[in-house]
Amino acid sequence: MVSGKVVEGMVSMRLILSLTVMLLALTVGAQTALKKVYNEDVNPIEQIDEAVVKAKSEGKFVVCQVGGNWCPWCLRFADFIANDSTISHVVDENFVYIHVNYNPRKSEDGAKAQQAAALMKRLNDCGRFGFPVFVVLDGEGKVIHTQDSSFLEEGQGYNQKKVLRFFRNWTPKSVKQ
Repeated sequence: MVSGKVVEGMVSMRLILSLTVMLLALTVGAQTALKKVYNEDVNPIEQIDEAVVKAKSEGKFVVCQVGGNWCPWCLRFADFIANDSTISHVVDENFVYIHVNYNPRKSEDGAKAQQAAALMKRLNDCGRFGFPVFVVLDGEGKVIHTQDSSFLEEGQGYNQKKVLRFFRNWTPKSVKQ
């Protein structure tokens, strides 16, 4: 017969082990979801201009996902579309998709502040919508739509139907109809 203290100790150990496994799983999941996708070393205006040239040559539009590695919702969206084959297909077929880094906190020195201001001017002050924000540019680099990401959210993530609707409504074919 097993004593009550032994059984109690076994239950405690199982509980501790279960909690440790759950905490480890949450930590690994959080690290995966927070994969950095924004290159903080590139000039965002040059990045956009290069994307426009590429998009024009391919008959596509540009989607600028503006935000930064500091923004959990930005990283969630990048992970969301990367892991959804239906959305990825629509994006790949119709857009040159770029992650445009904007970090107002790192814009304290003069050159960075000017670069951040130029970026917001170039993209029609898209930061007023919060982050991430999606700016669709035509093949000439003209802003044709700014999408507030909050309308695409659901719970702690994004809604596939809403995201697909956004992308499908702003393909070159849809806009030119």
